[in-house]
Amino acid sequence: MKRRGISFWVRIILVEVVLSVVLFYIAGFFLVDTSTKRPDQLLAEYMEHIPLKEYKEMYKMIDVQASGDTSQEYFIKRNSDIYQGIGMKNMKLDIISYNKEQMSVKYRMAFDTDAGNISFTNNAVFTRNKDGYKLIWDDSLVLPGLCSTYKARVSVIKAKRGRILDRNGYIIAGNGTVSVAGVVPGKIKDKKKTLKKIAGLLGMKKTDIKKKLSAGWVRDGLFVPLKTIPKIKEADLLSGSPDNKIIKEKERQAKLLEIPGVMISGKEAREYPYGKALAHLTGYVQNVTADDLEKHKGEGYSADSVIGRSGAEALFESQLKGEDGCRIYITDEEGKEKEEIAYKPVRHGQDIKLSVDINLQIALYNQFKEDKSCSVAINPYTGEVLALVSTPSYDSNSFITGMSPEEWEMLNSNKDKPMYNRFRQAWCPGSVFKPVIAAAGLETGTTIWSEDYGNEGLRWQKDLSWGSYYITTLHATNPATLDNALVNSDNIYFAKAALRIGAGKLKGFLIGLGFNEELPFEIKMAKSQFSNTDKIETEVQLADTGYGQGQVLINPLHLACIYSAFLNNGNILKPHLLYKKKAEAEYWISEAFGKQAADRVLSGMLKVVNNPAGTGYAAHMDNIQLAGKTGTAEIKASQDDNSGTELGWFIVFITENTKKAVMVASMAEDVKGRGGSGYVVNKTSNVLEQWLK
Repeated sequence: MKRRGISFWVRIILVEVVLSVVLFYIAGFFLVDTSTKRPDQLLAEYMEHIPLKEYKEMYKMIDVQASGDTSQEYFIKRNSDIYQGIGMKNMKLDIISYNKEQMSVKYRMAFDTDAGNISFTNNAVFTRNKDGYKLIWDDSLVLPGLCSTYKARVSVIKAKRGRILDRNGYIIAGNGTVSVAGVVPGKIKDKKKTLKKIAGLLGMKKTDIKKKLSAGWVRDGLFVPLKTIPKIKEADLLSGSPDNKIIKEKERQAKLLEIPGVMISGKEAREYPYGKALAHLTGYVQNVTADDLEKHKGEGYSADSVIGRSGAEALFESQLKGEDGCRIYITDEEGKEKEEIAYKPVRHGQDIKLSVDINLQIALYNQFKEDKSCSVAINPYTGEVLALVSTPSYDSNSFITGMSPEEWEMLNSNKDKPMYNRFRQAWCPGSVFKPVIAAAGLETGTTIWSEDYGNEGLRWQKDLSWGSYYITTLHATNPATLDNALVNSDNIYFAKAALRIGAGKLKGFLIGLGFNEELPFEIKMAKSQFSNTDKIETEVQLADTGYGQGQVLINPLHLACIYSAFLNNGNILKPHLLYKKKAEAEYWISEAFGKQAADRVLSGMLKVVNNPAGTGYAAHMDNIQLAGKTGTAEIKASQDDNSGTELGWFIVFITENTKKAVMVASMAEDVKGRGGSGYVVNKTSNVLEQWLK
């Protein structure tokens, strides 16, 4: 084979090199051309980074030199301060046009802010170099009209929370002021000793105070709030016998003010003028938590909002809370306003007016405040709820001024459970259930009001099948007619009446009165029950149900509603808490029983209060006609249990439909050895006297 010369191979190699170079440049040309994005595409990508707060990525996309040598630090701070400061969200970008020659993009931007929607049309200009297109950035790309020396300002107009009023316009929850103890750091002397002393007087941890003082905004001459404390009112100190708690608080605040650097300032806060008397009804508000903000996202809450935690404050939260207003505007270097960008007007919370009468509420609270009790009062002709009381109680203001861990522990560990809302629960009714059984017997035709059931003395059982179980009563009835049985509160008569009605019929009747059903009322109440199961299981249970024992539990407001039927021809009123200028009867259950049965039972309850032999005679008044029923419910493990307690009941009402028409149902725990139901009769009578004055 003939060998080729060196020159031949050199030519071949040179050709390959040239081809490689050409191919490299061709490939490079196509690679750059296909990977470089147009300005309109880059602008869309740039804007996508804003909601994600990816400011570093945005900075990489700008031409730094053409953007006035903007530093990364300034760029990130400027963008984040404005976008996050105005609460930017829901950004939307529309590209209008792209001018290839001028390398500019016309676009429309829209987004939501704390002050509402902002939208504008703007131009973005790009440069081009070997790295492709780069954005020329200046402040006007954030907001038109903005330059490097101008500032975007946000002004929040705080919404006032609506007030809660009683039926006569008295404020029972409103906007008052509280005191705030704090320090001016620059005036503190001997920091270590001073902070220890302040911590002791305020019931705070020294570390918590240090944390507040180390916040980024703190300066030597600024007031740093530490803790909300009770506001001392001079009127309380000048009263004849000021509360010992008020005197101690005055002394504590005086000691605080002796410390150099300590100040006590006032601030707006929720206030409950009647404190404990209405706590379970009004409830209280607290500062929102992170969980609240997440749960109520988009509902207008911010980190410094309050939210209703219980009672009417929580029930009517959406109406009471209002919504903050907001302005976004641009100011020049001298602070003068140049342009308003967005404005959302403030919406103050609505006032809520309740049907409650503050005087009746306070009268009931004062009578029972030392007891474990509950009381409800309604207008028995309109269904207006006039009072809802639970004792012992707590002070709603304590949740505003703040409680120490020790105070919170004392409140929760108190054996009398002051935080427990008793008027929402269901209780064993005892003898106040007897008018219900009377109505059931008359309505089902199993009871004839004039029939004598026979005098059984103080102890009775149906037959030997009951073994050692007997029905006992405190007063023998002779003759044992319906009226006399109501007057004497005879357990035996009503046990017999229940047996005559029968378990099936009684169950049907009670379900017809709303048992096992939720009460149609603004505040959720415990359901009343006639048994722990869906039926009355035994004959003994049926007999016990007849006089309000067995497994019967009833909510006091439900009981009052049932009693309203005795004044409304057998129709059960629907209760309501919101005030109505012209309140009229609205029935929850129409024709629960007939007018004849209603009138017959009412006749017996009139004698309970007006007959000297009646168990409620202590409430009798010469100038007004009252009717009602007493009750003592035994809470014990068995019939032989002597260690059980007793609940005392009294439900009483004015039978005339006047402006003062009222029905009061009160229950007090632990009345054994204190007069039983008579204890409750006396206290309720005092309340009625005050009410009628």
